Amino acid sequence: MKTDYDVIIIGGGPGGYTSAIYCARSSLKTLIIEETYAGGQISSPVNVDYPGFEDGIEGSRLLEKMRADAENHGAKTLFAKVYSLNLEEREKTVFTTKGDFKCGSVILAMGASPRRLGLPGESALSGRGVNYYISEGDDFYKGKTAAVIGGGNAALDNAVILSDICKKVYLVHGGGSFKADDSLINDVLRRSNIVVLYHTEVSGLLSEDGAVTGLSLTDKTSGRKGVIDCDGIFVAIGKTPNTRLLRSHLKTDKDGYVIADETTRTNIDGVFATGDLRTKPLRQIITAASDGAVAAMNAKEYIRRN
Repeated sequence: MKTDYDVIIIGGGPGGYTSAIYCARSSLKTLIIEETYAGGQISSPVNVDYPGFEDGIEGSRLLEKMRADAENHGAKTLFAKVYSLNLEEREKTVFTTKGDFKCGSVILAMGASPRRLGLPGESALSGRGVNYYISEGDDFYKGKTAAVIGGGNAALDNAVILSDICKKVYLVHGGGSFKADDSLINDVLRRSNIVVLYHTEVSGLLSEDGAVTGLSLTDKTSGRKGVIDCDGIFVAIGKTPNTRLLRSHLKTDKDGYVIADETTRTNIDGVFATGDLRTKPLRQIITAASDGAVAAMNAKEYIRRN
């Protein structure tokens, strides 16, 4: 079977680039397709946890190293949008804005996107006070007041980072306890400029002249309503898998995650799902990288057999 590539990897995050490293090391002709920039959600100057880096490492730097490793072994990166897939045939086709490519195996590493609040005005205020990531430009909030929405590791991590530059940080959580690492919880609770609001739901976004000015809140226990003033909002209430293109091809669970076990195999032979895209109990950089290595091994074996 003559194809353009042995393996095409869709998505350039830690799962995608680890797959690329292992595929290229195995002398498989490998293409990584990324829509915008390499790295997925961890492509930011904020430090991320990764084994071997005691104080963390900038997400963007970690991905630069992964990409360089993959490309040094012969993998190629293409920046294009994938708009359609043919996965069911033995010869698989990936249709992109920069051409169509045939391959023997596909590794899916498109990750997941931040879940939105679903409130009126949210889209219009995105980038004008409503944020879903901490980024280099967030020094804009130095000396100001920010609100973080969520109760997991991402939300608490955002609150800690912002507390170093902000005058005050509200941490708005719908539950009565956090679902986060103990070390993060302790860090949040010891910071005097972080105000935690438990059992609290965001009921509205307040704005003036097209920019965020505050939040309308509802106490879920008493039903009492209130308002807080803030200059920026950081939403960290979970993720939605980027599986829109896949749902007509692959089995997914009720939340849209591709059904794949620790082998990363899907219901279609030769198609593997890695990282935040698939059903799994823990979604972290290291587990995405692990998936990438496993998927590469299984893709190699599939191509060898076919």
